[in-house]
Amino acid sequence: MLRLLHSIFGGREERGRYPASLIELATERVVEGTDPRLRALSGLARRLHDPIVKSIDHVIGVVHGIQGFLEVNAAAHGSDPRLGALFASAESMFDILGRDQALREYLDSSEGRGAWQVFGLLMADRMERNVLGLDLVGDQIRRDVAQVVVSFVNHRLLEPNVSEEEGRRQLMRRAFDFLLTQALDRISEVKLERADLTRQRDLLRRKLSALENGGWGFKSLDPQHPDLATLMAELDEVTAQLEDLGPDQEILEAHLEIVIEVLDNPGKHLWVEPITLYLDAMNIVREPEDAAARRLDFMEFRGGRGQRAVTLPISLQPALLPAREDFLAALDRYY
Repeated sequence: MLRLLHSIFGGREERGRYPASLIELATERVVEGTDPRLRALSGLARRLHDPIVKSIDHVIGVVHGIQGFLEVNAAAHGSDPRLGALFASAESMFDILGRDQALREYLDSSEGRGAWQVFGLLMADRMERNVLGLDLVGDQIRRDVAQVVVSFVNHRLLEPNVSEEEGRRQLMRRAFDFLLTQALDRISEVKLERADLTRQRDLLRRKLSALENGGWGFKSLDPQHPDLATLMAELDEVTAQLEDLGPDQEILEAHLEIVIEVLDNPGKHLWVEPITLYLDAMNIVREPEDAAARRLDFMEFRGGRGQRAVTLPISLQPALLPAREDFLAALDRYY
């Protein structure tokens, strides 16, 4: 299953027209990635066919929009303001990239071992915070000036590969899987809602049983105890909400509708936006006309549930990364 959809994203197929065998595999991936019980529903493949094709078309378009792999080296850190904003120094850049788990695993694999150059999509989370700092206003230095500082954290390299084309295929599959996570998140919310209502109903039933078994329904209650009518009304309300959710069969239909909605409208759940930032050397937000401002043009991946990450396609030579310390050799120094 790990290489599912691999050949869909070869770049030579006609968009919108894919072999039936690949649509069948994609359908299986959708079911496995969301709710395997969907297999019990009739007409599943037919109902998912068009939404799956739409999503495949969409992720192909998104990844094809990623252009211009920036070669990462010390000189580029000094000349390209994007690298200067993402990493405090060239040394820290190589250190962070050298510790990236995906890159390390790839370079340790048979495919990546000894690679001269690796392509990948660098991602980082963009954070903003309001601070009070020093600033030059006119010809005077002022304190406690309100400023916005941008920082980039949680750097990660997606789908490192010696082949740019193969890396793109992997990114397309990752984007398709991301759409499935959007559907799964919403399915999980429905499941949690149902489970929570079930717990409420069972608790109310136990309370009612205790009241009735204790004969409380026919005598006045202590003020801290709820009366029987109040409990029954609350139980009726929770039961009605559970009935609105429907039986298991209807729940599965609801889950399938969620999956179809996401796959049929992929642009609402995954898209890329160009963003332009004007930052000085300290990553403080500046006006475009400010002499200290550096213009940074990024692409930012967005998800329909609030996810976002700055992206930068890069290539790098593994030989530039710091040598990994031999763990056993390090132990020998202490024993």
